[in-house]
Amino acid sequence: MNRFVIAEPRKCIGCNTCMAACTESHKKQGLQAHPRLAVMRTGDDTGPVLCHQCEDAPCARVCPVNAITHGADAILLDEQACIGCKMCALACPFGAITPSGTGIAGVAGIATATPRHSAALDPLLAWEIGVRSVAVKCDLCAFSGDGPACVRVCPTAALYAADADATRQAAAVKRTLAAAAPVSLETPLASLEGLDP
Repeated sequence: MNRFVIAEPRKCIGCNTCMAACTESHKKQGLQAHPRLAVMRTGDDTGPVLCHQCEDAPCARVCPVNAITHGADAILLDEQACIGCKMCALACPFGAITPSGTGIAGVAGIATATPRHSAALDPLLAWEIGVRSVAVKCDLCAFSGDGPACVRVCPTAALYAADADATRQAAAVKRTLAAAAPVSLETPLASLEGLDP
């Protein structure tokens, strides 16, 4: 079983500290600066979406150049080998892979007019002239001995790294709590009032 990061939306405050830490740690390694996770907001709730490090890895199966491989603990993406076809992003059932690239506007004083896209256009479908887009996904900060940067900086401990042992322990705790909880098979009469026979 691969390691992965679990997010607890009840603890998440939507501060985006995890995204900033991800960006900085990968930028320092010379990788794309785009964060490998995204904090999503639904109503009043927030929570990060990131790679589940799937055992069967649909993203790796569809990659035409084998840029996505099974590592020791995670599914790894080689940005240098990636051709930017976006097949992995289409195959990911969790939406945890996004395209990233550096635009040529403003780089080394080059300014070029590029077509504008509608803000409603999904980033997966967007393109920019002169930009080599590559896929980015969570790699559990495999280059760091300290583990994922997002987990280290989360101020509310809404993120934590899990492996097979942690998953088994969490399941055992849930089973113990469920077994200890009182179960009532009787329905109170007050809840049945107003129902037709």
